[in-house]
Amino acid sequence: MKAERPECRDWRLSLGAYALGRLDADQRAALEAHLDGCPQCRAEAESLDTVAQLLPLADPARFDHPAPKPAADLGERIAATIGAERRAGKRRRQRRRFAFGFATAAATAAAVLAIVLLPGGDQGEPAQHISFHSTPADIHIWATLEPHAYGTEIHMYVKGVRSGTLCQVFLRGPHGERVSAGTFRYRWGDDSDAVLSAALDLSRTRALGVRAGNRTFIAPVDSKGATALVKEEQEEAT
Repeated sequence: MKAERPECRDWRLSLGAYALGRLDADQRAALEAHLDGCPQCRAEAESLDTVAQLLPLADPARFDHPAPKPAADLGERIAATIGAERRAGKRRRQRRRFAFGFATAAATAAAVLAIVLLPGGDQGEPAQHISFHSTPADIHIWATLEPHAYGTEIHMYVKGVRSGTLCQVFLRGPHGERVSAGTFRYRWGDDSDAVLSAALDLSRTRALGVRAGNRTFIAPVDSKGATALVKEEQEEAT
């Protein structure tokens, strides 16, 4: 919408009288000259003219009658409607809480069954903190391995590689098999947020590996036979 011009303010004070035909000849001629060159004032004058044409249709006798009174029970009906809405809302909230509680209980029961029934994943085994000692001096990699019913959860921390480097994480099993734990892209400043998982029990894990770009780093896990496997992996990586 265009901003109102300062000179229009005075002219618009006369638009009501103009629509009712109450301006003298000189005032009317001056205002009409302004309306010829001002679309905004002309549009407002046309809207007021429409209202002025409808005024004769109004029946003054109707204004002598008192305003109709509201029904005597209107307040009670409004209060009853509000009360019914509140009760309905309370029932809806209770149903949602019940549904959420049931879903939570079902999820908890499923998790307990998974822990009890699934093979492997010894929950009594403590988490292991792994440090990579075969890395260059400017690169630091360490991790925490946590046993779960589904396998092993891996919290990775990488520092010193180029930002944007794709890091592939894997575990080595007792027979040298590689089990992928997923990938993450190293970003400077948020590298400690990489949490991955692998479907290999921590009790059967012999080594943790990270391939950062074109370099592979291997660290042993505290299990029998891990040292020999790591030496073999390091020879393959070089």
